[in-house]
Amino acid sequence: MSAIWHPFTQHGLGEPIPLVERAEGATLHTADGRRVIDGISSWWVTTHGHNHPRIMAAIRDQTERLDQVIFAGWTHQPAETVAQGLRALMPPELTRVFFSDSGSTCVEVALKMALGFHAHTGTRRSNIIVMEHSYHGDTIGTMSVGERGVFNAAYAPMLFDVDTIPFPIADGDNTLSALTALCRDTHPAALIVEPLVLGAGGMLFYSADILRQMADICRAHDVLFIADEVMTGWGRTGTLLACEQAGVVPDILCLAKGLTGGSMPLAVTMASEAIYAAHLSTDRTKTFFHSSSFTANPIACAAAAANIAIWQDEPVRARIAALAARQAAMAERLGTLPGAANPRACGTIAAIDVIAPDGGYLSRLGPRLLAHFRQADVLLRPLGNTIYVLPPYCLDETDHARIEAVIGNALAD
Repeated sequence: MSAIWHPFTQHGLGEPIPLVERAEGATLHTADGRRVIDGISSWWVTTHGHNHPRIMAAIRDQTERLDQVIFAGWTHQPAETVAQGLRALMPPELTRVFFSDSGSTCVEVALKMALGFHAHTGTRRSNIIVMEHSYHGDTIGTMSVGERGVFNAAYAPMLFDVDTIPFPIADGDNTLSALTALCRDTHPAALIVEPLVLGAGGMLFYSADILRQMADICRAHDVLFIADEVMTGWGRTGTLLACEQAGVVPDILCLAKGLTGGSMPLAVTMASEAIYAAHLSTDRTKTFFHSSSFTANPIACAAAAANIAIWQDEPVRARIAALAARQAAMAERLGTLPGAANPRACGTIAAIDVIAPDGGYLSRLGPRLLAHFRQADVLLRPLGNTIYVLPPYCLDETDHARIEAVIGNALAD
C-alpha cells in the first residue's frame, strides 16, 4: 500500500490511482502498458507537450552547471534570461519580475505587493475585492480571495474577510455596478480576477468587454488591478494573455503553470514600476519581505527560458489557433447531444455541463464521469458535472477526435 496522500483525492472512495511511467507529447504511458491521452494538460500546465526536446535539453544542460543558489542578494543567468524574456513578451508597463514557486505563491506575492504599496505610499487601503466563484489557490491568502465553500470550509477561522462582486450575467451590469459601488464606498486596495475564464469555479466564461470595464473602474478609483493568469496565461484563451483580448494591462500579473511549458514548478509575479518604487527605499522596513528556499531555482529557470524561446521562435500562436478552432467545433457538436448543456469554448478551452439533479463540484455524477474517462484511457477530470477539455497544443486530430468520442459515450451512458 502506498503511503502517499494525494491532493484533491478522497482515499476513502478507494478509486484506482494509475502509475505513470513516462510521457510524450499529449500522451501518458502507465506501468500496466496503457496509452492515456492527456486532455487537461496534466492539470493545466503542459503547453507545448510533455518532454518537449528543447525544454528537456535546457534542463539537462543546467543540471551540469548550477543546481541551486540563494536568490536573496544573489542572481544567476537563467533567472536574468527569464526576466529579460518576460519583459520582451509581456506588456512593457510591467517592468519588474518577482520569482516564486507556484500559482498559489505568486498570487500571495501579488496580494502582499498590493498591500505593501498602499502601506508604503500612505493610503493604508487594505480591502480586497474578489469575484464570485473564483479560485486563486490553496494557501491562506489565496483561499481568502477565492470562493468560500467546499474547498476551504474547514479552514474558515484562518481566512481574512474580502468583498465579493457577482459573476457577470449577460452584459455584466450586475458585476460592474457592484464593483463601482465598492470602489466608491470602501476605497479598496485591489481587485483580483481570473481574466475571461474562472477555472476551478466551473470553467465559467465572461466577455473581454466586461474585463475591460472592470479595469477601467479600478483605474478611475485608484484601485490596483491584479490579473491571475496562472491558468489563462500562455495561450490558453487564444492569446498569450487573456488580458490582451480586453486591451488591459494589470498593475500586477500572476504567471505560473505554462511558464516552464509545464515541465517544472516556477512562477512569477510581474509588477508595474509604481509598485516596485513604493518598496524602494533606504529604509529597510520597506523591504518586500517574501521568499522561499527555492526562489528562482536555476534549473526551473532554464526550463522557463527555453519555453520563452519556443514562444519567440516557433509558430506557437498558429498551433493555438488551430486547436482553438477544433475545440470550438467540438463543444458545439457535443452541446447538441442529449444530456449536454451550456456548450462553450474560449481559445483552447472547451466545456459542457452534463444535466444532473445535483450540479456543482460535489455532484454525484463527478466520480462516475471520472471513472468512465479513466477506463477509456483519457485523462479528463470533471469539475462535478462540468466536463472540460484543456489539452496541450500539440494534440493531434486523431486523439482529439478520440476525446470527443469518449465524452459522447459518457453522455449516452
